[in-house]
Amino acid sequence: MAEERITDQGAKDYKEMLHPVMLKNYGQWKYHEILKPGVLVHVAESGDKIYSVRVASPRLLSTKSIRFFMSIADKYGEGYLRFTTRNNVEILTDKEENVESIIKDLADDGWPIGGTGRTASNVVHTQGWVHCHTSATDASGVVKAIMDEVFDDFVAENLPGKLKMALACCLNMCGAVHASDISVLGIHRRPPTVDYNMLGQICEIPTTIASCPTGAIRQDIVDGVKAMKIVEDQCMYCGACYTACPNMPLADPLNDGCSIWVGGKIANARTKPAFTKLVVPYLPNNPPRWPEVVDAVKKIIQVYKDNAKKWERVGEMIERIGWAKFFKLTGFEFTKYHIDDYKLATKSYNTSAHLRF
Repeated sequence: MAEERITDQGAKDYKEMLHPVMLKNYGQWKYHEILKPGVLVHVAESGDKIYSVRVASPRLLSTKSIRFFMSIADKYGEGYLRFTTRNNVEILTDKEENVESIIKDLADDGWPIGGTGRTASNVVHTQGWVHCHTSATDASGVVKAIMDEVFDDFVAENLPGKLKMALACCLNMCGAVHASDISVLGIHRRPPTVDYNMLGQICEIPTTIASCPTGAIRQDIVDGVKAMKIVEDQCMYCGACYTACPNMPLADPLNDGCSIWVGGKIANARTKPAFTKLVVPYLPNNPPRWPEVVDAVKKIIQVYKDNAKKWERVGEMIERIGWAKFFKLTGFEFTKYHIDDYKLATKSYNTSAHLRF
């Protein structure tokens, strides 16, 4: 039998990275408690305990910040920490006496602790203008502006229940905006432009046409040369063609912007999981502080604070009070863009008479 080939490809077994107490009690946890915002204790069947201190991070971390977090982990947690799906860093320790020391060292360096229980989560987000080639808005800039305004709701339990927030910089939605209580989604509102002068030199026309999920790209002839054209009515501004052909840019500084969605959740608690629904179809990109976007998010949070029952999520509150009242309380305008006009949604239109939010 041939020896197993060892390579450095792929991810390592995640269990190699677990704290010894977590590994010892894997799959045998009895319960957990939130001791204070950002601090949890998990208790195993064996009686072992492990504490975690959650600190917000901006996702795009400098090496200096990463080294700082590692120094805290080395000092108090035997070198173990973890990154959560919402860009938090959690320092792990099995010694209760280390918890306050971890909090103090993090706070002394300006890092906020929170994001657990009835608090606002850190915003999980995409790359935005920093890296993404199809982005319609920035990510880190918008998130910074939002979190500056809801900072008090991250570090203290000021809310009726959990408030998960997310941001995706384009319609490809690699930022979990479909399953968060409040989500910001970057949107393009114009189809790609075609640079006919450079098209044939860089782009492969059949591959580019095939990249469009809605069939909006057609072959064309311009000045006797093979080219492409966009059928605007079929374009959904996803940017797939730009990925295949750099001479079909989608970014538009004047028309790109943000939309706001609410009501998503993954949990089965009380009600089944739900996707987000559109409430604000367009807000402009106004860096560096995005005041219109921040104001819309703050309005939703305030309505949530004033009207939700304890532990009720945003979507659950809206379903209880009604969408009409939610729009009235927030002051958002109901427009034609809130009506589901997807041309392939034949099932919903052929079997019922309703407007879908």
